[in-house]
Order: sequence, then C-alpha cells, then structure tokens
Amino acid sequence: MRNIPDYDLGTAVWRKSTYSGGGGDNCLEVADGYPALVPVRDSKSPRGPKLAFRAEVWSAFVENLKCD
Repeated sequence: MRNIPDYDLGTAVWRKSTYSGGGGDNCLEVADGYPALVPVRDSKSPRGPKLAFRAEVWSAFVENLKCD
C-alpha cells in the first residue's frame, strides 16, 4: 500500500464546471492550485469528504467522458 500525502484543502478555492448550469447543486467541484493533484468534492456537501486524483488520472477520466 502506498502512502498518499495528506493535503490541507481548508483554504482551497472550489469551482464548478461551466457546464453545470445556473441553478443546480448536483455538481462536482474541483479546486485549482495543486499541480500534481485534482481535489474533487460534491457541491451538495461542501463540508463532506473530498477525493483527490493524480492530475494525469483526472485528465484521462475527463477525456474519456468526452468520447462517450
């Protein structure tokens, strides 16, 4: 099992996708400013758990979504 560093996301600035529309709270939010990491959270639960993906894994995930 690999050790995963614990990042302090307490000061993270979260943003929704521009594709989220104006009124929905059913969105994923990501935080910028972490070069090797993409923090992700549920907009309905901003104080809830967060996930962190390696940047290259997140990029591959997003590219795959574009293909579907």
